[in-house]
Amino acid sequence: MSAKERRVLVTGAAGMLGSQLCLDAPSGVSAVGTDLIAGRPEGPAVAAVGFDLTDPAAVERLVGEHGPFTGVIHSAAYTAVDKAEEERELAFRVNAEAPRVLARACAAADIPLVLVSTDFVFDGSKRSPYLTTDEPSPVGVYGESKRAGELAALEEAPGQLRIVRTQWLYGPRGNHFPGTILRLAAERDRLKVVSDQVGSPTTTLELAPALWDALDRAPAGLYHAACEGECSWYDLARATLDIAGVETPVEPCGTEEFPRPAPRPTYSALDSSVLGDIRGRRLKPWREALESFLVPELARTSRS
Repeated sequence: MSAKERRVLVTGAAGMLGSQLCLDAPSGVSAVGTDLIAGRPEGPAVAAVGFDLTDPAAVERLVGEHGPFTGVIHSAAYTAVDKAEEERELAFRVNAEAPRVLARACAAADIPLVLVSTDFVFDGSKRSPYLTTDEPSPVGVYGESKRAGELAALEEAPGQLRIVRTQWLYGPRGNHFPGTILRLAAERDRLKVVSDQVGSPTTTLELAPALWDALDRAPAGLYHAACEGECSWYDLARATLDIAGVETPVEPCGTEEFPRPAPRPTYSALDSSVLGDIRGRRLKPWREALESFLVPELARTSRS
């Protein structure tokens, strides 16, 4: 590998965020995507399939076959929030052990690691955006497993680690809330959406470049990266339908009307100013970002 060549490992490359990270790799960077499943046709090719990131020997083999790497962005995760309540061991294996193994490998190679984390590490008791200095207090297994991953990676690679928490993701590939709302609006006469959970909807189109900047420009540390502003799921549903020109009525309701196995933080907006200052710009306001995502998507689907 010449001095100008850079190879960055992107985990979870067949997923919604990982695929966007591969597509948005900066000039001069070769993004090597890895996942346990084959790449989706509409996403980038996955170069390295089948490596168990919780297994140190498998990670060593991955580096030997596809490296050496100049950095790692770890976006792969167990994200089934409700299912995690009954699959605690699996959630912790994926969300805590894999970050530990990767962090150990990055420390040994002295290369930066970006670990993507979540707003679910907070309990939702605040009513102003969470700062990176606020103490985590997860309320469910998913959040507990992600916090365990943060701590495990920090223990192994404090000098290489950039933890970046985000939230309420949607993007061109994968299942997401705006897509679900549009589908349901086409099937039903009226919708009812929770209005007492508040956060910052974030598109992968905005997040992926921020994660590349975190890898290349941010010192080791803890960061938040979410679209600016905050809203409820009800607000997000209304905005989605407004932008799409869909007139299906939407009613607000409380969380108690849609009980789920896993608790959710009632308020989890993130203050992303620290990373924003380093980058010289913040992620777009959530509604502007939603429109930037939806308008091309709707045009594409109308042509197909």
